[in-house]
Amino acid sequence: MLVVETIAKIRRYHFVEGKGIKEISRALGLARNTVRKVIRSGATEHEYIRVNQPMPQLAAYVPRLEELLKKDWKRPRKRRLTARRLHELLQDEGYGGSYDSVQRFSKKWREKRGKQSGGCYVPLSFSPGDAYQFDWSHEWVVLAGIAQKVKVAHFRLSHSCQPFVVVYPRESAEMVYDAHDRAFSFYGGTCRRGIYDNMSTAVTKVLQGKQRIFNRGFIQLCSHYLVEPVACTPGAGWEKGQIERQVKNIREWLFTPQPRFQSMEELNDWLSGQCTAIGNKRPHPVFKDRTIGEVFQAEQPSLIPATAPFAGYAERECRVSSTSLVSYDRNQYSVSSKVAGKTATIRATATRILVIRDGEVVGEHARQFGRGKTIYDPWHYVGILERKPGALRDGAPFKGWDLPSSLVRIQRKLLSRPGGDREFVEILNAVLLYGLDITQRACRTALDMGMVRSEVVVNLITRELDSPAIDPVNTPESLALKEEPIADCDRYDTLRQEVCHAAS
Repeated sequence: MLVVETIAKIRRYHFVEGKGIKEISRALGLARNTVRKVIRSGATEHEYIRVNQPMPQLAAYVPRLEELLKKDWKRPRKRRLTARRLHELLQDEGYGGSYDSVQRFSKKWREKRGKQSGGCYVPLSFSPGDAYQFDWSHEWVVLAGIAQKVKVAHFRLSHSCQPFVVVYPRESAEMVYDAHDRAFSFYGGTCRRGIYDNMSTAVTKVLQGKQRIFNRGFIQLCSHYLVEPVACTPGAGWEKGQIERQVKNIREWLFTPQPRFQSMEELNDWLSGQCTAIGNKRPHPVFKDRTIGEVFQAEQPSLIPATAPFAGYAERECRVSSTSLVSYDRNQYSVSSKVAGKTATIRATATRILVIRDGEVVGEHARQFGRGKTIYDPWHYVGILERKPGALRDGAPFKGWDLPSSLVRIQRKLLSRPGGDREFVEILNAVLLYGLDITQRACRTALDMGMVRSEVVVNLITRELDSPAIDPVNTPESLALKEEPIADCDRYDTLRQEVCHAAS
């Protein structure tokens, strides 16, 4: 194939210098037919287009490749085989040809079936405060020295392109609620519309066109923040193309190399700061003369002011075990012993676990992730200690109990003598009845007095509660005593003599 420089020489030699075909052929070392073709065509470049692609080795495997492609076409798009994988499957059956032949054939086959390599889209434009986009991605991080995969919730204001990301262990509904609370707190408000894909934590059923049935909790979330949820058409990622690009950019900017932190909260604090930094230093893709952060500041007055955070949670019924434990998400949490063996309701947020029985909170813990963990609150088991005080020494909930120093000193002294465990249980019950602060003061007083007994501690608490608070009264100077009165019991005897008693 002739390069454009050679074609240019042929055209100049012939049309400018008037040289003949034979002379040009001899000067450039080209065939006369080639020179003649360039002169007659008038083209400035020659392009060779192959009509038929020879397949000397693949031809025998074309039926098998078409069979694989037909089966693969029925799978969801994200689960379809790559050309590399198809090449490997054919190699297992004896194919010795190149990967390029398989790749070219599969590309043409899929294009005929409607899978085009590109597409034509309408550019989208959003006014300030009009919409935000949301999506999930998964990334790898190192937390406390352990590499693990986390889920990243991505937000992006469609007008200013200001990003916000937050990390969670999974994509459950309570994580979605918490992510929106954090995002709208970061932005200082929310938009009139939220653009989502058809994620299961939001969409219960996909109907015709843009119609969707959203689940109850997600509707409440959007209602709380006055947002109209809009779900994309399945397979039409261009409808939220900004967030799709952001996922790739954030992976490159913030998760390569893998960030290292001691906890997920530390990681989220860092990510929030990085989102602000990205907005301050990167130019806006449309308003080239301003940064994303500057456009975001101009957009903020157009946002809907965010109210109090949405109290979203996942809820389910459970039965409390005989050991006062409930199971949730492969971990166990203690509850008050008074509901052992009964049913209760678990409300799980992204960070807390609450257990409720008849409207009363009978257990509350920081949520744990992973599996096989048992989280105790020793105060949940104090009611059992009244019947089984001996469990105070070996009970699992009481191992490593972090009590105030005054109670620890009382405990050591009481448990060193017979019956002391029962007395200490009485002091623990006093904490539940009167509070920890007043019980600590009573324990310190009893230790100072050298009278370490449960009845002494309870008596001190009662005396402090019963003592009335009397405000001092200022006596006027005119009513103040000039002389201190002297006690005289003879006056009482005189009064007795003056009284006449009836004779019996």
